[in-house]
Amino acid sequence: MAQNNYSFISGKIYRQPPHFGPATGPRQGPSGKIGEFNEPNKEWPKQTDWIVNFLSNEDQLAALCPPGFSPVGEPVVTISLTDMRNIPWLAGRGYKMLGAMFNVMFEGKQDRAMGPLLTVLWENMPDAICSGREELGFSKEYCNLPDPWEFDGTTRFSADWFGFRFCDMELTDMKPVPVAEPAVPEVPEGTQLGLLHYRYMPRIGEWGTPDASYPVITPAANPNVKVTEMFQGKGTVKFHKAQWEDMPTQYMIVNGLAALEIKEYRGAMIRHYSGSKDLSDQRILR
Repeated sequence: MAQNNYSFISGKIYRQPPHFGPATGPRQGPSGKIGEFNEPNKEWPKQTDWIVNFLSNEDQLAALCPPGFSPVGEPVVTISLTDMRNIPWLAGRGYKMLGAMFNVMFEGKQDRAMGPLLTVLWENMPDAICSGREELGFSKEYCNLPDPWEFDGTTRFSADWFGFRFCDMELTDMKPVPVAEPAVPEVPEGTQLGLLHYRYMPRIGEWGTPDASYPVITPAANPNVKVTEMFQGKGTVKFHKAQWEDMPTQYMIVNGLAALEIKEYRGAMIRHYSGSKDLSDQRILR
């Protein structure tokens, strides 16, 4: 009888399928070293953000908040498209992301944190979706994200799922502005700043019961980032209501965003920058 040597090495990152050994990805390189792609002062990946903000309805945003979370400040929703290129853990390849977020406060038994709650993040790279959902607790989904196109001073982009276009965004009158460090908001003592998430994984065979269900933070500190250009102007965004047949597993997400009230637009931004971190500082909030 063949000997079974199936075991997990402590301190190594595994993902489905685990049968073939530790997984390579953003936080564990081919050498097996954790943090291999997190060396300081790197000039990659190259990134561009296209961002549109709008003032919405606080009650609608509160309904999207998991336990312990509540909207904070003005109910401004941010929709952002990010194009990442020359990504080290993908050996120079890239992908795009489309996210929807708004500022919240989290108050737990031990921790207090403030920052944008990332309600959903679409990506067009399955590998990034798998690693982000399993290792970080990001609310990731798949969609097609074509390159933005610019004509006559207007930049447009759309997102679709198997041909159903569910989002359109448009930026106009973009003017260069001085590159500046983002303002650090005043927060109560002991409050952590960062990008906030809620990790949920269902328990197999016990529907409605989670295997994992807890808040997570991506700490704001990212010393590798170097912004090279910034532009500000006007922008609009529209999510198109979907039928079940249009997006069988995602129509409820799109319709939830399409239902958000847009009271007024609060400007748009294009930002070019380089550098990142591997998000191995991600942690559970308690």
